[in-house]
Amino acid sequence: MKKNEIHSVILARGGSKGIKNKNLYPVNSKPMIYWSIKKSLESKKINKTWVSSDSKKILDYSKKIGANLIERPSKFATDKSSSEIAWLHAAKILKDKAAIIVGIQPTSPIRDGEDFDKAIKKFINYKYDSLFSALKVNDFFIWKNTKKKLVSNYNYKKRPRRQNIENKFLENGSFYIFKTKKFLKFKSRVFKKIGIYEMEKIKSFQIDDIDDIKIIEKLMRK
Repeated sequence: MKKNEIHSVILARGGSKGIKNKNLYPVNSKPMIYWSIKKSLESKKINKTWVSSDSKKILDYSKKIGANLIERPSKFATDKSSSEIAWLHAAKILKDKAAIIVGIQPTSPIRDGEDFDKAIKKFINYKYDSLFSALKVNDFFIWKNTKKKLVSNYNYKKRPRRQNIENKFLENGSFYIFKTKKFLKFKSRVFKKIGIYEMEKIKSFQIDDIDDIKIIEKLMRK
């Protein structure tokens, strides 16, 4: 195995607050994690696909459909555990195997292996240290409720035209790419020279509850 390989790490812990056994919950007739493993395996640039989990059921299923396994300690798989903690555990295991890690989150099942390949190509060509997938947005008309009154982030007396609003990028949580050893140093999924891989809205939906699954299933069938 070469040290300059690109490996993906899919985080899939057993517990979940919103949906019980979320990563194995059926999404379009397949366990949710299936879609992330399948698209990672379809990538032409990802050399090896890993699933990090504390759940034997998830690990057994992942192995069955072609993924490699990282047994995650339960202390890194609690409700309070961040994705960084889980990816750091995986990165320590892979640091002598993979120069680049593609951190994939299974809650975003609508994406293609080609998305990974295009993002990796951009990551390498622009010599980024880290990169995140994002949705371009121009949602400017935002209000927040303070203790005294509603406050807007724009001058509502001189409402700007939407065409004149500067575009922004929202992390859609689908995947991240980072250099393994630098990630171990900075302990953050984004660091140093940061890049963006823009994805369309239909690929930016995430699963947090049952209603999200209903929406995503309809999108996937189309």
